[in-house]
Amino acid sequence: MSIIKRRVLYEEVAEILARMIYESRLEPGQWIDEMKLCDELGISRTPLREALKVLASDGLVELVPRKGSYVKSISPEELDELFPIMALLEGYCTQLVAERATGSELRRLRHLHDCLEESAANGDLASYYEENIVFHDELKAVSGNEWLQRITLDLSRVIRLARQQQLKLQGRLLHSLEEHRNIITAIEAGDAAGANQAMQVHLINQYEALKAAILEDSEDEVD
Repeated sequence: MSIIKRRVLYEEVAEILARMIYESRLEPGQWIDEMKLCDELGISRTPLREALKVLASDGLVELVPRKGSYVKSISPEELDELFPIMALLEGYCTQLVAERATGSELRRLRHLHDCLEESAANGDLASYYEENIVFHDELKAVSGNEWLQRITLDLSRVIRLARQQQLKLQGRLLHSLEEHRNIITAIEAGDAAGANQAMQVHLINQYEALKAAILEDSEDEVD
């Protein structure tokens, strides 16, 4: 007999809240108004608070005693620590993909890359960003390493809090696309070392662009 796993309410609520955070409907540093969210989602405070605990364990929310919950804000110092680690892990992940990917998996990756090409050609930042997430998540899945996939997914949840900003930097979208071309070309050629290097370059360039975007935003606030 097969067992159907039913999702409990707080898991669904956690997914909704995570999407709200990634879409900046709940912004970094913002206090989370529990009563307002309960009314908006039509739920009681119990599943909401359980969902907030899940998001806190994922690094998306901070629980402050006697003050409530706040959307996690990533500091430049945390980015300094996170991105080099993510570059190494995703580089190795992409190396495994180049070594192991089947024909059908390669076609899937090529299709996802073509979607990135189309969004970039249309100047559609929102679609490019979402498709970029799908592409990177697919690489993790195709790598075939469950532990690597789990660790990189956990880290990417946190990095996503700030990652989208770097695409707003002048010229970054086209540079990102070119980096993706290098990645998919190396994967399709079975060039494991090249795929690893291309992904590491891509992540480090993201990191540098993100720092520049944050600096640009801070200068605009001063002006």
